Amino acid sequence: MTVHFIGAGPGAADLLTLRAVRMVGESQVCLYAGTYIGAEVLAHCPDGAELVDTQHLDLDAITERCVRAHEAGHDVARLCSGDPSLYSAIAEQTRRLDRAGVPWDVTPGVPAYAAAAALVGRELTVPEVAQSVVLTRAHRDSTQMPETESLAHFARSRATLVLHLAIRRTRELMATLVEDYGDDCPVVVVANAEQPDQLVLRGTVGDIADRVEGAGLRQAAVILVGHALGARDSDDFVESHLYGTRIRGLGRNTPRE
Repeated sequence: MTVHFIGAGPGAADLLTLRAVRMVGESQVCLYAGTYIGAEVLAHCPDGAELVDTQHLDLDAITERCVRAHEAGHDVARLCSGDPSLYSAIAEQTRRLDRAGVPWDVTPGVPAYAAAAALVGRELTVPEVAQSVVLTRAHRDSTQMPETESLAHFARSRATLVLHLAIRRTRELMATLVEDYGDDCPVVVVANAEQPDQLVLRGTVGDIADRVEGAGLRQAAVILVGHALGARDSDDFVESHLYGTRIRGLGRNTPRE
């Protein structure tokens, strides 16, 4: 049988893809992290499914559950919060499954940063303001960042930054960013996106740490930083050529008649 790594999205049960809902509904075993995935998402599981909260299990214990289900002839829905391509540890898990001879596949999901941007109605790439998005994280108790991926290095690009696993270090990180982004650069923090207790904080590089600490945020939050977040409120950016005056069907250098 197959272990399906499934992007469970940011938390709302109706933000799973149609494929994800089908796979969850057909799997007799569901492994999920209870810290991030709630009852509404688990409601897609079939009646009688074995539900395993993995938040206190190590990778070997999780693999053992998958192998056991495979040997029993059961498919496994391995739910990942957001999208499996980001910080989901599927590399470690699939390596173990390969060694055990257990087949697996991956179904994408809505990433947390996309849900955060949608909640505040902002585009992360605005013409001539920011055309790149850097997805990164902070570290303290987690694995070290590569030397070439320091936050200061990314800050010099002035791209839109998406900071994961960073909420406990907000003040320290903003102090790193202020030189390149400026004290008044917009920042949005979204905690528990698309869940009943979701919280959206808007501020700047200069004051967002006070807001985060005042709200008592400690986990399950994403931080968006960049001038693109405030571009809609001004007339200082150009409009995209996508909906410009170019004639449809003609090349950029084709003269008008």
